[in-house]
Amino acid sequence: MLIDLFSGDKKKMRSVGMNFNSSKISGSLFIQNKDPIYHLMSDPGVEVLDMKMALNKYHSLKKYYWKLIDPKQDEYTGQVFNDFHQGYFIRSKPGQKVELPVQACLFIAREKFSQNIHNIIIAEEGSELNIVTGCLTADYIKEALHIGITEMYVKKGAKLTFTMVHNWGEKIKVRPRTATQVEKNGIFLSNYICIKPVADLQMSPTCYLNGEGSVGRYNSLLYSYPNSSIDVGTKVFLEAEKARAEVVTKAICSGGEIVIRGYIKGSASKIKSHLDCKGLITGRGGRMRAIPELEANMPDLDMTHEAAIGKISAEQLEYLEARGISEKESLSLITKGFLDITSMNLPSGLDHQLIDYLETL
Repeated sequence: MLIDLFSGDKKKMRSVGMNFNSSKISGSLFIQNKDPIYHLMSDPGVEVLDMKMALNKYHSLKKYYWKLIDPKQDEYTGQVFNDFHQGYFIRSKPGQKVELPVQACLFIAREKFSQNIHNIIIAEEGSELNIVTGCLTADYIKEALHIGITEMYVKKGAKLTFTMVHNWGEKIKVRPRTATQVEKNGIFLSNYICIKPVADLQMSPTCYLNGEGSVGRYNSLLYSYPNSSIDVGTKVFLEAEKARAEVVTKAICSGGEIVIRGYIKGSASKIKSHLDCKGLITGRGGRMRAIPELEANMPDLDMTHEAAIGKISAEQLEYLEARGISEKESLSLITKGFLDITSMNLPSGLDHQLIDYLETL
């Protein structure tokens, strides 16, 4: 039960958006290592189950299970396929507008544990669903591996907002594998935040916009530290007429290595997309690469990209210091301004939690 968690664990869970007030959420599932330790469903318009329970309850779920991600994709997908631990199943019912967010927490509290997770999310036709998922380790964990397979389905006219916040540790390895399919007039909004130390993060979420007028938007905030390796990319395939995509990544490198990748492919007429990578280097010894890529095989489309890497300007520092703000405080203010979350359209309450989270930088 959540009451048995150390106060430090609860504090860290709050830092990744977890809310312990049941009146503020429509559903919740907490998984510690590979065991569900808390489950709540308070809105009849949404269903929240642990993945093993969902597979036993719904035989039809097999048509979604391992359909967007190939278990042979790499060694990590293969590991989850061969040694599946647990995961979450979240579904909004047809036509239901689920106002309060659903939350899911994936928590590692065992040293050198490999957490093998598989999740499925379905926003049924005409529904609206807002999910906040927090992934983290207990403060006393030094080494661990998290592998998270997530397959998401946005049905006709549905809207899914998916916010993922990571707070791992300096020696934790993380391998999310995520894919989303969006049908006609469906909308998928993805927010990803990783601004705390992590040893090795590698992910490349994929979105298939295969319905006319479908929309996919990705916003990511990244911060790398000395001795860390972050390789994050987003792939979007616009496969239907009038599909739209936007991928925006902001990254700060204070050490270690960070790679920002973006790939958008347009295969239908009247589509529109934009890819935007912005990087800021604040410390010596770090390395950053931005790799934007566009591919098109149709004449009637609009695809653009922009990539920039730079440093904090001397003019900005001088301006703040001239107003009595120390150099350290000035650097902090500029950093927080760069990692602005206002464009993410986060659930009410979560935005305040994440502003507090940014204050710890």
